[in-house]
Amino acid sequence: MNKEDFIIKAFLNEKNGDDGAIIDDWCFSKDLFFENVHFKREWFSLEQIATKAMLVNISDAISMNAVPKYALLGLALPKNLSENEIKALQKGFLKTARKFNIKIIGGDTISNDKIDISLTIISKINDKAVFRKGLKKGHLLAYTGKLGRSLKGLEILQNGGTLKPNHVFIKPKLRASFFYEIAPLISCAMDISDGLSKDLSRLLALNKCGISWFKKLDDYTLYSGEEYEILFAFDEKERQNIKTIAKKHGVKLNIFGKAVKGKYEFRGREHHF
Repeated sequence: MNKEDFIIKAFLNEKNGDDGAIIDDWCFSKDLFFENVHFKREWFSLEQIATKAMLVNISDAISMNAVPKYALLGLALPKNLSENEIKALQKGFLKTARKFNIKIIGGDTISNDKIDISLTIISKINDKAVFRKGLKKGHLLAYTGKLGRSLKGLEILQNGGTLKPNHVFIKPKLRASFFYEIAPLISCAMDISDGLSKDLSRLLALNKCGISWFKKLDDYTLYSGEEYEILFAFDEKERQNIKTIAKKHGVKLNIFGKAVKGKYEFRGREHHF
């Protein structure tokens, strides 16, 4: 058992273990976004740091079929940040909040030697929540978009290069309108934050399934983290409906396998500890 699983195990109950916790008609999700863990200051502007911190948390809500409404913001900031620099952070938070109609309703601030951000998003469920659990043998497995660009972007930055402001590593593209429309047709879902292979292993293990692959996927597709595309499954009878909805929203749909009896073992590098 890795340390992440060891920590989570101590707090397991019927409410946790998913992208968010569902209580009545509300979803509660939290993510951390820490300097020198998730980003380096030389890679991002301050506005981009705040924007991505918001987006990665909003992604969790979307994948549970919930519409973000409120946010609680925790900020640990260096004392030497100027007012203009703080305003740049504020701009990223506020612009993203406005885009998704989110109201920031509180939080906390503290002095620190680097920028660390903690965000809690409170979201309203659309009719019925979508969980990681629900996959059945025979269901088709799919993901949205094109995976691999986040890892390639990270490698460019690590080698001293730069990325365009709209690169997925800088600004993830969320699929809210598409996902809300397909939510009634699917059996389970989660966002891809730790790479397709790792997140697929979580989904399959939870549902006690293995996978029959339809095609061989390259390492960038399998192991690129921080993509924030959506991994989901559905019954074969919904294939055409989902393809039609994907075309309507201009979303690339990748049906890559089928759930079968067995197990799937993750063989990549752990992103956690």
